[in-house]
Amino acid sequence: MTPTAITLNQTLLMLDPRGALYWPDRDLLAVADLHFEKGSHFATMGVPLPPHDTARTLDAVAALLADWRPRTVVCLGDSFHDRGAGGRMAAADRDRLTALTAAHDWLWITGNHDSDAGLAFGGRARAEWVVGGLCFRHEAETAAAPGEVSGHYHPKARVRHRGRSAGGRCFLADGKRLILPALGAFTGGLDATEPVFTPFFPKGFTAHILIRDRILSVPRGRLERPLRLRR
Repeated sequence: MTPTAITLNQTLLMLDPRGALYWPDRDLLAVADLHFEKGSHFATMGVPLPPHDTARTLDAVAALLADWRPRTVVCLGDSFHDRGAGGRMAAADRDRLTALTAAHDWLWITGNHDSDAGLAFGGRARAEWVVGGLCFRHEAETAAAPGEVSGHYHPKARVRHRGRSAGGRCFLADGKRLILPALGAFTGGLDATEPVFTPFFPKGFTAHILIRDRILSVPRGRLERPLRLRR
């Protein structure tokens, strides 16, 4: 897999085609919206989902850590689907997550779903973290200074490419701010053409779309809009 290099607030960053961010100068890997135990959360409400989402998400995280070998790991909030998620995790998943946090300088950014639930597995927690010209937080703020890195919105996008429609999860970036895709196995997505993104990117953005093992970088104006059924 070949990462894509971008510049954010004059800082070189690498976008991994699996949906993670690597900051070479800080030896830092960032991921967003893991939503551990989303499946079991819905199961408690009578919605039958397969109980394997946490293990699959841990597989994805472990693979990224094995490839990049970062010193610091930043999870950009909503790492757990709810505050009780840790208590529902299988013992093997709990042990695996604890081992991963112990092997790195691990920072949990608190989200709207999970608060400080990650502390039970090690690491430290903050609402946001400012370092080296970048600010890591869960949800983008319209008045944020340049260098904001966030998650929360689970962006996805589609584009006409080589005669067919192609799409998937995506990063959104404009050189001043960056929104990461969700990494969780059971997470859905919000289309990047939705108006909720306009206040964050009033002059447009580039969608770095994850397509198989590569990234396709497309300006907002070239994105396909989702079909809407007429009533």
